[in-house]
Amino acid sequence: MAKIISAVEAVQFFESGQTLMIGGFLACGSPTMVIDELLKTDMGEWTLIANDTSTPTTDRGKLVCAHKIKKALVSHIGTNPETVAQMNNGELEVELIPQGTLAERVRAGGAGLGGILTPVGLNTDVAKGKKLIEVDGQNFLLETPLKADVALVYATYADKFGNLAFYGSTRNFNAIMPLAAKTVIVEVEKFSDKPLDPNHIVVPGIFVDYMIVRGK
Repeated sequence: MAKIISAVEAVQFFESGQTLMIGGFLACGSPTMVIDELLKTDMGEWTLIANDTSTPTTDRGKLVCAHKIKKALVSHIGTNPETVAQMNNGELEVELIPQGTLAERVRAGGAGLGGILTPVGLNTDVAKGKKLIEVDGQNFLLETPLKADVALVYATYADKFGNLAFYGSTRNFNAIMPLAAKTVIVEVEKFSDKPLDPNHIVVPGIFVDYMIVRGK
């Protein structure tokens, strides 16, 4: 059963130099409370795995602007000029990953797979340094799995067992990251002492360690 904690208490599970997965698509379904608490600490040097680096004034983007991210594995950075500036001056390493490939690498990490094979990126800079594997006469890139020390994600609904459900597109990366991290912390919009309808559960509670209920 997942334990309910505060955003302040959640900080204890973070250390400098960790690899962090943070859910959300820009501001859609993004955790915010713990990020604001992390900004108050002197921790940093994190590797960020996320869909994007958001904007300078929201969620993940704030961590970039505070110079707490040393490397970002993301699908786009165009909405945060600070990411671009730090990348260009050599302060921040950025690995741009096609969005579908990023999702499947996270999924592979959670499923215990050795990687995925994809044709996306063949004959482009994406393929540099990566192994080619031929299947039925067609070449594929071997993309390795992604895992994290901590996954910080959002859920619209949660019950006391830690089961999670989502409204609309807030599901995004929040649905797959909990499977690929050692410690999973979820910011919950609506909490229920009663079990969620099993037909609505997207992430089973067995993958959730801690929950923060917004408004409490």
